[in-house]
Amino acid sequence: MTEIALQTVNLVRRVQGVISHTLVDGIDLSVQKGEFLAITGPSGSGKSSLLYLLGLLDAPTEGEVIICGQATSKLSETERAAVRLTKCGFVFQFHFLLPEFTALENVLLPMRAHGRMSTREMNERAMGLLTSLGLGEQTGKRPNQLSGGQRQRVALARALANRPEIIVADEPTGNLDTASTEQVFGILRDIADSGQTVVVVTHDAALAARADRRIHIVDGKIHETTFGGDRKGEIAVAPTAECQS
Repeated sequence: MTEIALQTVNLVRRVQGVISHTLVDGIDLSVQKGEFLAITGPSGSGKSSLLYLLGLLDAPTEGEVIICGQATSKLSETERAAVRLTKCGFVFQFHFLLPEFTALENVLLPMRAHGRMSTREMNERAMGLLTSLGLGEQTGKRPNQLSGGQRQRVALARALANRPEIIVADEPTGNLDTASTEQVFGILRDIADSGQTVVVVTHDAALAARADRRIHIVDGKIHETTFGGDRKGEIAVAPTAECQS
């Protein structure tokens, strides 16, 4: 049985006001464990709104987000935060590293918040992640001492710190040069190939075409789905199974 890491059922996000505006309009989506999914669409199409719902950074007006078999619509904010901390890792266009902390200290933050490892274990994991991303000699530097590509790799290490099942990335290469874009994309590809699920919003059509699947969002709906890479044709809706904890 194919394992589903992330699923939505009739997902709706509506902003109320003088004129109601629907950002996400009834989306049904299943994402496999280990799948690399790219979300594309024009500005204002609802792709980032969808991503924030998938990562529990925003709450739907209607519908359900199921993460590793767990329905989330009726969770309290404290419970939603716990799911975000343990099941999801986040990477954004702007790295959002804390400027007063070193690269190592930034990567340690989610592990300290989770509180499941000893200080030694946390330091070993943070060092291991940074070294694996080519930053072994940059661990003591603060963000303003790093290049844009290096800062984004620190952000990736931070996202991976708690071994999340799902990596959610919003335009992670949007501010990078061509070489750094290729490097960050390669890391995300490796993450998916290792069995974690990667969901990326991107304006880069060439990068999106190299994902396992691309969904194109228009007016809050899935307008088109295309497949790419070595897994073309393999992605299909399957029963939801619980991810490993």
